[in-house]
Amino acid sequence: MINVHDIHKSFGEMHVLKGISANFEKGKTSMVIGQSGSGKTVFMKSMLGLFDPDSGQISFDGRIFHDLSEKEKRNIRKEIGMVFQGSALYDSMSVEENVMFPLRMFTSQTNKEMLDRVNFVLDRVNLLNTNKLFPSELSGGMKKRVAIARAIVMNPRYLFCDEPNSGLDPRTAIVIDNLIREITLEYNMTTVINSHDMNSVMEIGDKIVFLKDGYKAWEGSKETIFKTDNEAIVDFVYSSNLYKKVREAMQNE
Repeated sequence: MINVHDIHKSFGEMHVLKGISANFEKGKTSMVIGQSGSGKTVFMKSMLGLFDPDSGQISFDGRIFHDLSEKEKRNIRKEIGMVFQGSALYDSMSVEENVMFPLRMFTSQTNKEMLDRVNFVLDRVNLLNTNKLFPSELSGGMKKRVAIARAIVMNPRYLFCDEPNSGLDPRTAIVIDNLIREITLEYNMTTVINSHDMNSVMEIGDKIVFLKDGYKAWEGSKETIFKTDNEAIVDFVYSSNLYKKVREAMQNE
């Protein structure tokens, strides 16, 4: 579990995060949604340890990150997998080299052990025998799956995804959603996803945290998001065709 308690973060006079608290549970996919400028990127980077909150605390299964030594922080970072918005693959590296990169950085495994693990996770994301391909030879959906394979190659306890469906067609986006959901359950990971895609929210969102102007404006489940009278969340999701269809269906019942 990741526990975030009353975190604030400012950059100069710009107060970006304003007392946000939330819990993210193991084996569940939690969605953080909000408009551009709502603070969700800074929120995720704070959980990743890339930004230090000005106040408040973030803990990983009871370990308060701010209170840890550098060695202990490094150990937690080894337990974190990250899927970046643009996949962030190294263009000069093959699929195999990209996925193996964290193992080379953080482990002392032999080449055979690393290759066995790489092949295992590539098989898990349905990319077996793509080892020698380069990112330029992959489709957008394949790049995302390579990014997911790299994120789970260290068998992480926590998975963070930043707009994992960005730039994908709807069919491929569903494949990526389902893959993230399956892996979360299989590895019993704590998964946190930044997204603006309401289809993804409704497909795999066990928990939804909505940020607005640096505050947590709403929190709930996909079952309750279309029933809430919270004006902030209604205004945000009302432009979604999915939202309109569900509200109309509810009104006609």
